[in-house]
Amino acid sequence: MAAATALSSFSSLSLRPSSLSSSSSSTSSPFPGFAFSRGTRCPSFLLSGRRVHPPAAAAAAGDSKDIDTTFFDEVNPNEEVPFEPPAPPEGYVPPVPFYELPPESEDEVAAAYEEIYGAAYSGVTVLGNDVYVMDSKLKKSSGFGSQRKKEKAKDGFDERVVQVRRVTKVVKGGKQLQFRAIVVVGNKQGQVGVGVGKAKEVVAAVEKSAVNARRNIITVPLTKYSTFPHRSDGDYGAAKVMLRPASPGTGVIAGGAVRIVLEMAGVENALGKQLGSNNALNNARATVTAIQKMRQFREVAQERGIPMEELWK
Repeated sequence: MAAATALSSFSSLSLRPSSLSSSSSSTSSPFPGFAFSRGTRCPSFLLSGRRVHPPAAAAAAGDSKDIDTTFFDEVNPNEEVPFEPPAPPEGYVPPVPFYELPPESEDEVAAAYEEIYGAAYSGVTVLGNDVYVMDSKLKKSSGFGSQRKKEKAKDGFDERVVQVRRVTKVVKGGKQLQFRAIVVVGNKQGQVGVGVGKAKEVVAAVEKSAVNARRNIITVPLTKYSTFPHRSDGDYGAAKVMLRPASPGTGVIAGGAVRIVLEMAGVENALGKQLGSNNALNNARATVTAIQKMRQFREVAQERGIPMEELWK
């Protein structure tokens, strides 16, 4: 109440600079540079020089005296208080430690892993999930943009990069830069395939072309001397390839993409010649076309219905 009365009396003051005051106003002022008008009553707290708290601070200061702090008078901060855990409830049975549990079977471990990471790609599921559908959590962790290195397929086929070129595609917004890779895969036992793929990175282009080559596997007819059974010619576009069998010890006498295709197929003795264009992709596919025209002698004899000896008469 006293603070409110003091503020109301302070608001009624009329202060003015002392330079503007007349010489007749000789009232002494506690504030230099200001003078009080004659007849104005100055509050006593201004003359005394004491600091007065606002009403909110005064109320808070009054409330702090009502807080009981006698509890802390008997507490020793340096005293060590022992920890007493609460008593367990009635009927509580502590769990068995994990090292005392019986060992888990392989099916239980597989079921636990499958529940966390989703269905396995090994073709075996324990929980009855579809092994060909990727789990959403696994897809999110290993989706597009992940830097996880992909492992090569272990199917017995070797990969050989024939050519990597930078190609551009003109679109409405400009040019799109990509890499084109030509890869030949083969097991060197009579199976070979040629594939091509494009991607924005060289590694991705090689992987795509290797997958495409595995989808186009053909079987090469070979004799016991690892050569062709007969002559054959093939063409693809403007490229023309001539293949001839060779005697043992000759080796593969060919160049460019023809040599790579023959080596990956497992041919050890053969002659090859590129007669048309020098395009690596067209020559590789022309070689595949020439190989597809070849047939074994027993196949021809079986089609004609005659013994193999009759083919040379």
